[in-house]
Amino acid sequence: MARYSLCALLLFAAVAAAAGANTDADDILIRQVVPEGEVEDHMLNAEHHFSNFKAKFGKTYATKEEHDHRFGVFKSNLRRARLHAQLDPSAVHGVTKFSDLTPAEFHRQFLGLKPLRLPSNAQKAPILPTNNLPKDFDWRDKGAVTNVKDQGACGSCWSFSTTGALEGAHFLATGELVSLSEQQLVDCDHVCDPEEYGACDSGCNGGLMNNAFEYILGAGGVQREKDYPYTGRDSSCKFDKSKIAASVANYSVISLDEEQIAANLVKNGPLAVAINAVYMQTYIGGVSCPYICGKHLDHGVLLVGYGEGAYAPIRFKEKPYWIIKNSWGESWGENGYYKICRGKNVCGVDSMVSTVGAIHTSSQ
Repeated sequence: MARYSLCALLLFAAVAAAAGANTDADDILIRQVVPEGEVEDHMLNAEHHFSNFKAKFGKTYATKEEHDHRFGVFKSNLRRARLHAQLDPSAVHGVTKFSDLTPAEFHRQFLGLKPLRLPSNAQKAPILPTNNLPKDFDWRDKGAVTNVKDQGACGSCWSFSTTGALEGAHFLATGELVSLSEQQLVDCDHVCDPEEYGACDSGCNGGLMNNAFEYILGAGGVQREKDYPYTGRDSSCKFDKSKIAASVANYSVISLDEEQIAANLVKNGPLAVAINAVYMQTYIGGVSCPYICGKHLDHGVLLVGYGEGAYAPIRFKEKPYWIIKNSWGESWGENGYYKICRGKNVCGVDSMVSTVGAIHTSSQ
């Protein structure tokens, strides 16, 4: 209990700094809150863990030097996972397929949300009634969510968040679930934020979901995944307007109020969401509700539902959570999904949420 008391005290002192910090600063803050000496026992079987990791995820390295370097990174990530587990006790943290990557490598290869502000003139979603919201809700149960996809080592998370929201909106408009092309956005979308010079969607180098909705409005729509398949690499644009499968009618941003986010989710379908992913590299399952997490946004995901669960040792009650569809394949997290605490804008999950409407047309 003493450790938790220390965490709680340090939380209030550190939140202001964490809110605008980068990933490295988040890691430093985590190490300050949980002393390094408390995690050394976790390193006793590092070689065994590394062998299991290589076998499970098919990891091979070209040279002994590279192997030894990756083993060193792996050991550092074992420590990080243990630190994360102490600061996020309602989730499970440990070895994932990203455990041989440094935080900087992970950020560069598997995130990709550009640090942009929402435009001041962005269309605001209308206020919806919240008095009759269901206790639990999940668009997967209603057929509005495609299978979990894998962005690979390309910073294209923003494109998967965008297509996921439009796939859901198209389903609501037509009754048809169509997997849409992220690669079209990677190759063809170069829309820029009107308020920040040079802040443009840049394929594997990052982008923003609202920029992508603007691109789709201008282009007329998005092709099917099967007609414009994903390669995970920047390439020349091959968009064929005659094969458009879904089109954007409009989009808007939702306020920070979590009841409004829930109401928009229930009424309008899955929502494009930005999040701070500092805990996601080590996440295995459960409801992530860390005591400390920065609010700077670096990853685009899809909000598909909400519920309650995961016994919370501090609050002695069930923990409400958002259900997040990620784009790192089904071998990550809970079959590709992430549960994050609902109610406190944890890791900035409520800070940049967008809803999109689809034109009522049938795809080819």
